[in-house]
Amino acid sequence: MIHFILMLSITIMTLAIGVCAWRLVKGPSLPDRVAALDTIGINLLAMVAVLSVLLQTRAFIEIILLIGILSFIGTTAFARYIERGVVLEHGNDQDSR
Repeated sequence: MIHFILMLSITIMTLAIGVCAWRLVKGPSLPDRVAALDTIGINLLAMVAVLSVLLQTRAFIEIILLIGILSFIGTTAFARYIERGVVLEHGNDQDSR
């Protein structure tokens, strides 16, 4: 029974990634695309975790952490790009008054 539930959850997450990929391509605005990309990362992370439980192994822990870190950094960089127009600012960090 648990095997069926895990396979069903992987199937549902695959469909969710497909819908988010559609939103990533068709998204009406850049923030919608960033949210879709972040959701794809979260669903991918969850799929690897479910696959790890299904295969009864801890070998995928590093992959889960890597996907989480990359997803966070990517979302943060895109949000900063949307807000300021650049990801990395050049110059000093002092306030110009």
